[in-house]
Amino acid sequence: MIPDSSFLPAREAVFTAIDFETTGSVPGWPNEPWQIGMCEVSPSGGGRRLSAWLHVSRERPFNRYAPGRHAQLRDELDAAPPLPAIWDAVSPWLRGRPLVAHNIGTERSILRAAAPLERLGPWVDTLRLARRQLPTLPSYALEDVIAALGLSETVRAMCPGLAPHDALFDAVACGVLLRHFLDQPGWERVTVADIAVS
Repeated sequence: MIPDSSFLPAREAVFTAIDFETTGSVPGWPNEPWQIGMCEVSPSGGGRRLSAWLHVSRERPFNRYAPGRHAQLRDELDAAPPLPAIWDAVSPWLRGRPLVAHNIGTERSILRAAAPLERLGPWVDTLRLARRQLPTLPSYALEDVIAALGLSETVRAMCPGLAPHDALFDAVACGVLLRHFLDQPGWERVTVADIAVS
């Protein structure tokens, strides 16, 4: 049985920060992921990373406001495997670990659809943490929170050549943001359960 990480001190836990870039909603089409990015967040700092394109048919329309560089990648996305086809590579990052994302709704729903029998989590939402810890910020978009905390250079150094709305960049940014909160004074006794969402 996989040990429950919920009651570990959060500073001692190994998290997986995850981000999906998606097609966005289009009438008649489901919201589909076209890129996954994951980053290990450990007490020792930056960890392993994984990024992959995911299959989206060349004929499938994207929401006109969907961010990212998907328009330049239609051939690559058409040839890429769907998420279930790479589940054996992805699942070790997810099983038995707390998962972290910035606004977890998209990530959680995509993983539930891809692997409905898996019990993943607990989940930590850095958007909720940022709103709680930084109540006066004018924007809680991930890149804006990172910039407000002076963490942009750290993220860019870990992701050379990448930018916001790349799934790996956003996963790393989410991990850096979580680590920033965990390293603050007073967080020594905070457990994963204390910051997890239901």
